[in-house]
Amino acid sequence: MKKFTLMWLMFCATISAQSKVVLSSLFTDNMVLQQQTDVQMWGMASPGKEVVIRPSWSPKTYTVRTKATGEWRTTLRTPAAGGPYSICLSDGEELILRDILIGEVWFCAGQSNMEMPLMGRANQPIDEAVDMIVRAKPTRPIRICTIEQAGARLPQRNCRAQWMKNTSETVAKTSATAYFFADYLQQVLDIPVGIIISSWGGTSIQAWMKREVLEPFGIFNLKFLNDTTLIKKPKYKPCMLYNAMIAPAETFTIKGFLWYQGESNRKAPALYRKLQPLFVQMLREAWGQGELPFYYVQIAPFEYDGARLVGTALLREAQLQNLQEIPNSGMVVTMDVGDCGCIHPARKRKVGERLALLALSKSYGVNGFVPDTPVYQSMEVNNGKVYLTFDCGSEGLAPLGTTFPGFEMAGEDRIFYSATARIEKGTGRLEVSCEKVPVPVAVRYCFRNYEQGTLYSRYGIPVASFRTDTWEVKE
Repeated sequence: MKKFTLMWLMFCATISAQSKVVLSSLFTDNMVLQQQTDVQMWGMASPGKEVVIRPSWSPKTYTVRTKATGEWRTTLRTPAAGGPYSICLSDGEELILRDILIGEVWFCAGQSNMEMPLMGRANQPIDEAVDMIVRAKPTRPIRICTIEQAGARLPQRNCRAQWMKNTSETVAKTSATAYFFADYLQQVLDIPVGIIISSWGGTSIQAWMKREVLEPFGIFNLKFLNDTTLIKKPKYKPCMLYNAMIAPAETFTIKGFLWYQGESNRKAPALYRKLQPLFVQMLREAWGQGELPFYYVQIAPFEYDGARLVGTALLREAQLQNLQEIPNSGMVVTMDVGDCGCIHPARKRKVGERLALLALSKSYGVNGFVPDTPVYQSMEVNNGKVYLTFDCGSEGLAPLGTTFPGFEMAGEDRIFYSATARIEKGTGRLEVSCEKVPVPVAVRYCFRNYEQGTLYSRYGIPVASFRTDTWEVKE
């Protein structure tokens, strides 16, 4: 290994200086590259020049000739997780990237609950954050790349970003959800983990989607994309964040996507139901790595315009329905960690670790547990009681021996009353009853803007809010 490293350093030192390669801002010192695959790498150099690339983990030299525009693109074969390594590039003048780790890379995007940093915001702390910040060490193989917030009318080739080491100062400013995910994943896998974070609070899903995907809907005003006038608040415009904060990262080789967004689409759940699967398809096609994992967070309970209203329950319902439609996906339920008075729940560790459980089980093959939320399957009425079954089997619900608040029951009149629910011993079915509803027709669970979830799987994964009826509901 020493002999090979010495030869690599001699190679870099012998290149004469003429012109310098310029890389995408996602390729910097301290970065993490996805292990054991062909990773994409691209940049600019003098037109018609040959760019020579030599990674320190391999004796192989990669050569690519630039186009007339000066653009170039190639792939490098990465080894198993490890490092640090370096990459020497030159078209006459050398450029060396140092302290590169090889491991697992995840792209983390969304609105404010993904953006929320470990240090919190004004009057909005994050639970257990100080301990994470204080214990952060630059030697720990977690690396963080946060894309600077920006908007653009056209897809951009580059963005402002920089890979950073795991220092206390960096960790404090990092997305709490993404960091708790990376922390748990790195501990379990014991290999380097890199997170690329692209988030902006208050943004709708359409702001993160490309024009070609939205145009067929015919309901979005996209004419402004052809203008040149200044846009003061680009985050509220369709396509603007896709163009500036996703397009530049497309094809950067990753393991999968994390997504925490939906609050800004809560008033149009039917539209979100259609947009989210198209969003995922768009991402996968753009990255060109096949059916990449997509793990997302169902929005948390919050009072919004009134805790007893059902608008966001309908959005959560759309997200739950999309779980069945989006292949190679998983959804984190947050019914037990919401905050009635704050849209940014403090318990981000639970969210990040539940995302990690999905990844560990579905993407890394860790067995012995089930990370999925139990999903309602069927309803049976017998002697005035309702018996609900879930896809987790007869032993899947928990905890046994208690009653669960948040359940409601209605008859033919469609008036819902509070109901009593418990797990039926022996069968594992959920038994629901209500004296005011002798002939039950429908059952709902936590189907409000805010309700504290208390029903779990045997592995501690909360059940999402749901309803057995399909009645039209005013948002």
